[in-house]
Amino acid sequence: MNGDGEAVREGGRISTHAVCTAIRDDIVAGVFPPGSRLIEELLARRYGVSRVPVREALRTLASEGFVTTRRHAGACVAEPTEQEAADLLDIRALLEPLGAARAAQRRTEAHLKVLRGLVRLGQERARAGRTGELRPLGDWFDETLAQASGSPSLASLLTQLRRKIAWVYAADPAVRPVETWQTCGALVDAVARGDVERARSLAAARAERSPGEFRLRRPVRANRVRAAKQSVNTAAARS
Repeated sequence: MNGDGEAVREGGRISTHAVCTAIRDDIVAGVFPPGSRLIEELLARRYGVSRVPVREALRTLASEGFVTTRRHAGACVAEPTEQEAADLLDIRALLEPLGAARAAQRRTEAHLKVLRGLVRLGQERARAGRTGELRPLGDWFDETLAQASGSPSLASLLTQLRRKIAWVYAADPAVRPVETWQTCGALVDAVARGDVERARSLAAARAERSPGEFRLRRPVRANRVRAAKQSVNTAAARS
C-alpha cells in the first residue's frame, strides 16, 4: 500500500497492516511532520480505505511510539525529545550485539547465503565508490542478521528501532565504506563459525562507530522549548 490511494486487500478486505505500513512510511518520510494532526477521515481518503482500518492502524502506531493522542486534538505525530532520540542509538548499541550473538547460535544456511551475498555486493559497491547504493544494502543486512537470531521478538524490536532511527535521524554516508563492509564480512564469518563472543564484539564495534554518522533530521521538542525560553528571556531583558 502506498500514498497514491491504492489499497492493499487481503481476502477482499482492506489490510489494516497495509494501512499501518503506509501511514508509518509517510511519518518516517516526513509527509506528516512531528506534532501534526492525523485526522481519520483525511487519512481514509488519502489511502482509499474506510476509517476502521485507519483507527486500528493509529492504535498500533501509538503503541510503537510514532503517534500520540492529545486532548481536543486527537491523534498526532509524536515529537521525540533530544534525550529520546539519543536513547534510540544507545538501545541499538545494546540490542544489535545481542542479535549477532544469537545469530551465531541459531543462523541457518539460508541466512548465511543472503548475508554473504550482501557483503559481496556491499564491498563491490564500496570499492567502486557507489556509496548511494550502500544504505539499502546495509538495511537489508541488518534485517537478515536480526532474522538469523531465531528470535521473532528480538527481530521485531530491532526492526521497529531501525524505523524510529530512520525517522529521527538522517544517516550520512560512512566515512570509510570499504572498512565498514569489511567489518560486516568479519561479522558474517564469526556468525558462520558459531563464534558468539566474536560476533557480539564486532556488532558492538559496528554500532559504536555509527552514532557519529547520524544527525537529527529536524529540531526536536527540547530544542523548540529551549528556543522559546531564550526568546522570553531576551524579551524580558530588553523591557
